Amino acid sequence: MALLTPAAAGATARDVVTARLTRRDRDVKGIVLLVLLLIAAGITMLVLFVLLSQIVIEALPVFQEQGMDFVTGTIGSNPAEQGIFPGLYGSIFIGLGVVVVAIPLGVAAAIYLEEYASSRNFFTRMILVNIRNLAGVPAVIYGVLGLIIFVQWLDPVTSGETVITAGLTMAVLVLPIVIITSMEAIRAVPQGLRDAGYGVGASRWEVTRDHVLPYAAPGILTGTVLSIARALGEAAPLILIGAITGLLPRTGLTENFTALPILIFSWAGRPNTPGAEISWSNAAAAAGLVLLVLVLFFNAAAILLRNRFEKRRIGT
Repeated sequence: MALLTPAAAGATARDVVTARLTRRDRDVKGIVLLVLLLIAAGITMLVLFVLLSQIVIEALPVFQEQGMDFVTGTIGSNPAEQGIFPGLYGSIFIGLGVVVVAIPLGVAAAIYLEEYASSRNFFTRMILVNIRNLAGVPAVIYGVLGLIIFVQWLDPVTSGETVITAGLTMAVLVLPIVIITSMEAIRAVPQGLRDAGYGVGASRWEVTRDHVLPYAAPGILTGTVLSIARALGEAAPLILIGAITGLLPRTGLTENFTALPILIFSWAGRPNTPGAEISWSNAAAAAGLVLLVLVLFFNAAAILLRNRFEKRRIGT
């Protein structure tokens, strides 16, 4: 076998690479996969569009008839004169409870597990396994937990079946999600960024505060969006801890409470009156549309913060 000179070997390698880059062979499998992915995305968007369109069509008569009175009014017994302010009040404070309780605790736990705890420690591994298991527990189980702990045991603090209890229960519900998504965001931070901080004499907390957290902030806020959206959309735990499905004359932190998912659940199950311009299904759809707007509001706030941290990270 003849040996190739370095020049001949280089020319041969160059010719092989050029042939591979300029060949016009069609990747049939790749094209088929791309088409299937496009079809799946199109079907998903179509289903979402149909659902949103149906909700808007059903809710339109309510807003045409009542306008903003539907948002600011109180709950009644006539679908044509409904108001959702008590439910909106409860949902807003549930979302704030998640922001105030679950997000700081979840991010702090993620920082400890990723930056301080040893991954080879049995205690750390046990915590991680339990957190992943808790993320898959049905929401109704958290309702039982909230009923026992926050309604019964901590009654002097939460005043029983109140919006404070609802906020704490939902915060516990989404806490595993916040921890897992925050851990993934922190784990994605390049190790070289940490080494550079340690190389200039920074402590572990200074590296975490000034380098790791700003870099991981977009991913952490993405998990925040998911957690808030789930908390605002759950109804089963709220039913177990005493959410009101009927008339609610007063709203307050220490009063009986309700939330938009509870109103939607209650109104959607009531029979419609034949010939009525506005039925219970219309009221439920209108409440669902307001809930979507509320979720989008929290999501928009998180997205704005995420983009701000993203620009700062790129700028540095």
